[in-house]
Amino acid sequence: MSQVRTIDALLDEYGESHQNPANKAIHWLAVPVIVWTVVALLWSIPFPGSVEVLGLPLNWAILVLILAQAYWFKLSLGLGLGLLIYNGLMIYLTVRIAAISPWPLWQLAVAVFILAWILQFIGHAIEGKRPSFFRDVQFLLIGPAWLLAFIYRAVGLKY
Repeated sequence: MSQVRTIDALLDEYGESHQNPANKAIHWLAVPVIVWTVVALLWSIPFPGSVEVLGLPLNWAILVLILAQAYWFKLSLGLGLGLLIYNGLMIYLTVRIAAISPWPLWQLAVAVFILAWILQFIGHAIEGKRPSFFRDVQFLLIGPAWLLAFIYRAVGLKY
């Protein structure tokens, strides 16, 4: 049976392949952009029925974010709360961008997703280390938590 890792162990392991300043800078840009693109892509997939949750249409993005939030809350209440606020912002941006974009939301999200991942891989080429998610897919969810944990430490908050 595998041992459950703590948030500190996960953040430390993620940080091992994010030491180079250029790679870190790229991640500060690309990780939030990738999160938005995933939310936007999921938002674009037709969802059966017309149910609302807290005034938002229940859709694939909301369902996936609920699951991601459960994971983050399990790891850390403080980071879970911060990521809940962050994901609320991602939903807000998705709704606003969908309303003003001259292109379908999914097309814009796919283009930005590809560009952001190209940046991520450039960062890891500079770093000389493979992305953490190649070892363990859960690191796709640790990236946003790693950035938020950095902010928490910088302002003296515990997570």
